[in-house]
Amino acid sequence: MSFTLQPGQSAPDFRLPATDGKTYSLADFKSAKVLVIFFTCNHCPYVIGSDEVTRQTAKKFAPRGVQFVGINANSKNTYAEDDFPHMVARMQTQKFPWLYLHDETQNIARACGALRTPHFFVFDAARTLIYTGRGVDSPRDTTKMKVNDLNRALEEHLAGQPVSVPLTNPIGCNVKWEGHDAHWMPPEACDLV
Repeated sequence: MSFTLQPGQSAPDFRLPATDGKTYSLADFKSAKVLVIFFTCNHCPYVIGSDEVTRQTAKKFAPRGVQFVGINANSKNTYAEDDFPHMVARMQTQKFPWLYLHDETQNIARACGALRTPHFFVFDAARTLIYTGRGVDSPRDTTKMKVNDLNRALEEHLAGQPVSVPLTNPIGCNVKWEGHDAHWMPPEACDLV
């Protein structure tokens, strides 16, 4: 079995605190036609470099029933700036158009098989995975971006078409796993394609 959720698999349930002071589970997003869960953090240059493209994508698709949810699963013991207070401060400063949840136990990161930050998982109305991987092909420097895989997947799905490229390799820093070196990856984790 693959470490990372594969297209056709179901979204894992979760119950996680958010920077807005509330706790959210998968059921709280049942009204969304499409749910985009992406693993992100506070410090990664690939996240910071692509935040504005992600913001524009989230804003573009929100009127069409697409809900974005960011999850930070990085260990604060690896990067102190990835702790919850820094998440709250980041959202207050950046005012991103998504909820920002904290997966301190890393259970949801494991359930999804998150590999990097950012790593996107797109689920349809039945919460079946229809796309996973990178948002764009140059997240650290979006001025060099040639492909927006996330935008393409959402456009195709909302047009009633199958997603033409349902799987790409995420590009970014690896998830910072508790108790491990900053560059450690689970041994069963590997490139998706």
